[in-house]
Formats: sequence, C-alpha cells, structure tokens
Amino acid sequence: MIVGVTQAAGVVLAGGSGTRVGREINKVYLPIAGRPVLAWSLEAFASHPGIGPVVLVTRPQDVEHVQEVTEGLDVEVVSGGSTRQGSELAALRQLAGRINAGEVDTVLIHDGARPLVSRELVAAVLRAARQYGGAIPGMVSEDLALATDEHVIPISEELVAVQTPQGFLAAPLLAAYERAAEEGFVGTDTASCIERFTDIEVHWVPGEQRNIKITFGHDLVVAERILESR
Repeated sequence: MIVGVTQAAGVVLAGGSGTRVGREINKVYLPIAGRPVLAWSLEAFASHPGIGPVVLVTRPQDVEHVQEVTEGLDVEVVSGGSTRQGSELAALRQLAGRINAGEVDTVLIHDGARPLVSRELVAAVLRAARQYGGAIPGMVSEDLALATDEHVIPISEELVAVQTPQGFLAAPLLAAYERAAEEGFVGTDTASCIERFTDIEVHWVPGEQRNIKITFGHDLVVAERILESR
C-alpha cells in the first residue's frame, strides 16, 4: 500500500465445503472455465483499481489449494474461525492496524463461492458504502420461497435476496465486530452486526442476476457457461 493513500480493502471468505455440491473438497477450489471458483472471486478484487489490500480467509486443511489459487496474486491469507462471523473478524483483525491508521477506510466482504461478481458491482457497493456507511447488493424476487440458501430482507414492502460483496466503513465495522465478540452476539451476516452495534443505516444497491452463489452441482454448470460466454 502507498503510504498516505486511503484505500478500500477486500475480504474474500473461503471457509465452506463441497457437501451440497456433491464433492469431497471445498467447493471454491472446484474448476470452472479452466480455473478454480475462488480464483475468479479473488481476481475481481485483486485487479480492481478501487481496492487495495485483499485478505483471503481460508481453512487450515486447504493450504495446498490456497497456494495454487493465490500464485501471482497480491493476497494476504489468514485462517478463519469456526463461524462466518469469526472468519470475518479474523480478516478485520488482519487489517486492524491499517484501519486504525486511516490507511483503510472501507471494507468489502465477499463470498468466495460467488465467482461472477463484476467490477461494476464492486464499484457500486464501494461508492454506496463510502456515502452511507454501509451497502449491500440484493435482487428483488417474487419467488424467494425456493431461495433457501439466501439471506432475505424486506425492502419497501418487497423481499430482497442479499448478495455479496457487502461494504462498510472500516472503523465502525471493526468496532462492531469486536463488540459482538465481547458480547457473544452472532449475526446472520455482516449487516446484522452493523445494525446491532452502530447507528449506520445500511443502503441497498441493485445486485446482479449472474452474481450467483455456487451451492449445488448445477450452479457450476451455469457459472461456467456464463464465464465462457464473456
């Protein structure tokens, strides 16, 4: 990082498994379009002009896969916790010195299992997070009864399936997570910690239909077709 320049940081979470995909390894290391799922997710942040440091949160047992995926990328790797929130806190603590020094002003947290996130969506979330304090992308849906893997929130009488990246001002986010750890609070996602421990009103931005999460085997097929059509 260039001294004196305030930047955003990207956090990519890769602590899942391959159970529902039907594989024995963590689903983010399965190949799509010639590269692991996680490689596409990381590149979206590591190559983005608005993002500075990128922190990858992984499981200790995935060390060999991590070395392969991060080769050639400027990525900091940390071990995650037993929960998603614990993994996010590990990443924030990795960035804490730079956050407290004012070198990192905003943090975007993204699921490594969403390899199709675009530069445009990353930029939109970053802009809104800096303007409002917090931002989450979401897709309005009329049929969320089937979206059992998605967190759902009401937005102006409509239900919205939340996506990632979720972006927040860095200092309040770090403080909220440290307080949540002290009080033993476990939220449903990043936004829930912000809403519980700060006065920030999280802003909704339109998500992208193609920004799917790899959850089941057929999601790999869909994602590969999208990537190959680019």
